[in-house]
Amino acid sequence: MLIRTCVAAVFLAHAAVAQERTPSHCIALAEASPGLDYVVPASLGPVAEDMVRIHYLTHASFLIRTHGGLNMVTDYTGFTGSAPMIPDVVTMNHAHSTHWTAHPDPAIPHVLPGWGPFGEGIDHHLDLGEVLIRNVSTDIRSQFSGVEVEGNSVFVFELAGLCVGHLGHLHHEPDAEQYAALGRLDVVMAPVDGGYTLDLPTMIRVLKRLRSSVVIPMHWFSFTALDDFLTGMSDDFTVVEVGGASLDISLDRLPGRPTVMVLHPALLDGR
Repeated sequence: MLIRTCVAAVFLAHAAVAQERTPSHCIALAEASPGLDYVVPASLGPVAEDMVRIHYLTHASFLIRTHGGLNMVTDYTGFTGSAPMIPDVVTMNHAHSTHWTAHPDPAIPHVLPGWGPFGEGIDHHLDLGEVLIRNVSTDIRSQFSGVEVEGNSVFVFELAGLCVGHLGHLHHEPDAEQYAALGRLDVVMAPVDGGYTLDLPTMIRVLKRLRSSVVIPMHWFSFTALDDFLTGMSDDFTVVEVGGASLDISLDRLPGRPTVMVLHPALLDGR
């Protein structure tokens, strides 16, 4: 299968020549969709120019890979599979242990926690040339039904003219200020478990308001939960079963109609 064709040498050369970032429209909202009508599945080899690779690893972890060879892993737990890869950037959230690690590999150049001192949040604005990574803080439920103010982060990756957002362990609908800070997300990874994060009706409302061109469901614990989410989205969104763990996407290949792209997780295989 395509998702198994991992070339170890590609991942070892993870910090190639710095690339110039194509400006995105995350904050300066675009009035019209620029795109065509398809997204193509892809292997884990090189990424074509002006494209971004998204590979669903597990749970809430995705590998986001650029044309220039930058590898970024969301909600990093310390393990991505048997392929020899040290990410350039990892993001983490600490609502549960399955979304972070206290001991990331010290060789990782950029480790971005989604929280700061209790109740204070954290701000990231990491510009690597080819990609800009920023976050928008949200609250999470803490132990014993308390609230940790700004204890979660929605991470936004601006690259290849696209805005790619990862909602993390979202526990409440964003307020007006948070929606504005997120801006126009072209692609969003959304937890659809229906309870550990947001209840399903609220999550669906959030995604319909964001109106991203591509929604990738994550953090689903059963096909029943996934099917319930897809049913709730199907009136306003096309649903596409990708048939694997990876897809390549570019600004000019965004779907003409908002689309849920269903990926099935697979750790990176070094064979």
